[in-house]
Amino acid sequence: MTQANMGLIGTGTMGSALALNIAENGYDVAVWNLELSAVDALIASAGDLAQRLVRCDKIVNLVHNLAAPRAIILLVPAGKAVDRCIDELLPLLTPGDTIIDGGNSDFRDTIKRTKRLEEVGLAYLGIGVSGGAEGARRGPSMMAGGTSANYAAVEPILAAIAAKYNGDPCVAHLGPDGAGHFVKTVHNGIEYADMQMIAEVYGLLRDGEGLSAGEGASFFDRWNHGVLESYLIGVTAEVLATKDPQTGAEIVDLIIDKAGQKGTGRWTVIEAIRMGQSASIIEAAVGARVLSSEKTTREIAAPLLVPAGIDTMVTFSEQDLESALIVGRVLAYAQGFRILNAASEEFNWELDFARIAEIWRAGCIIRSAMLDDIADAFRTDLPNGRLVLSEHFIEVLSQNVAGLRRVVAAAALRGLPVPALAAALSWFDTLRQARGTTDLIQAQRDFFGAHSFQRVDVAGYHHGPWDVDKT
Repeated sequence: MTQANMGLIGTGTMGSALALNIAENGYDVAVWNLELSAVDALIASAGDLAQRLVRCDKIVNLVHNLAAPRAIILLVPAGKAVDRCIDELLPLLTPGDTIIDGGNSDFRDTIKRTKRLEEVGLAYLGIGVSGGAEGARRGPSMMAGGTSANYAAVEPILAAIAAKYNGDPCVAHLGPDGAGHFVKTVHNGIEYADMQMIAEVYGLLRDGEGLSAGEGASFFDRWNHGVLESYLIGVTAEVLATKDPQTGAEIVDLIIDKAGQKGTGRWTVIEAIRMGQSASIIEAAVGARVLSSEKTTREIAAPLLVPAGIDTMVTFSEQDLESALIVGRVLAYAQGFRILNAASEEFNWELDFARIAEIWRAGCIIRSAMLDDIADAFRTDLPNGRLVLSEHFIEVLSQNVAGLRRVVAAAALRGLPVPALAAALSWFDTLRQARGTTDLIQAQRDFFGAHSFQRVDVAGYHHGPWDVDKT
């Protein structure tokens, strides 16, 4: 009987790609799927790699085909499917075996599952895998959470299959239990923000400047050779330049403007609010996707909600649009890392932010040239731990924020929506205000709720001289 190096449950698009990646790197993989036809299709399409794929018709056979201590990757839909797999595996495994959840699980579920398995002597790793199907096949970025000793046991395989950046595998053990899945969640939140801001700039080129998708592609192609160099900018240039083979029309113009989402962006916002952190740019991106789904309402509203005061003479310069995306990306990363910092403190994860930036440099969706500078910034003594206060990013922001300001102002004058870019500008302007306006909010809260406030001239907590009977 073949003794495989690793088991894999779930041979959908991601699971099949990862199985082939593992096999291509010299490891035998025992594979099982609820519908065995998917396993057969994988093996039939694997070519020479098929000899490293061990077909299992039952979970018990998968376990028996693994060399001890066993390691089994789950690539099944998050939620109940993960728990069902765990329930089936538990009576079959022995102490020292490891279950690896490679899906987009809620990190709070991962914490619970880790505790459950460790109580019976088994190991549990929650690993965020980024890069889509192509990344899974050729090398993803992977964010691991769990006991460090258990991670060390499977690290050679993970390092082999991970994306490489100048030879450095884009995988790391980031902390215990749910740390890896939480980092992946925030990664996806940043991804939402980046995609939304790119889409907003595309909208300004299309609806503000009257450019076709193909003409817009040239902008993104140029930007992909500068500060904005990244996977998403490159994808955008390619998508906008693509034509439908059947009609010859630009393919993006044939796609209904209703965006889907699987929940990780929403989770990022929810967790940020729970932890008392601002995720305004990510929240704007999630909200834009939600509103996009209300296509019928928007079609009804279009001829009814005609805005007054539109200035059709306002234009958008290429340099300003590029600057807007630069600043927006910096601030989205900054918000994401503050959320990671809050979680690290709350759950005692001791996240290494520089290392997180490094493993995002290849394989993942938000990989960009900016991540080297982010990693360097986190290895310096950042004022108050704030990425935007690093010497490098202060200079980047000072050189480009005027462009963002002009883009947001021009969009407002043209009546064109830029919710994420506007949120980025508001967050930046709020952050740089030494004195904000929440002094009034504190006064209001004390007036109607006697919540008290602190004074600038006297220590302690105080109440105002309000006549509370007026409330």
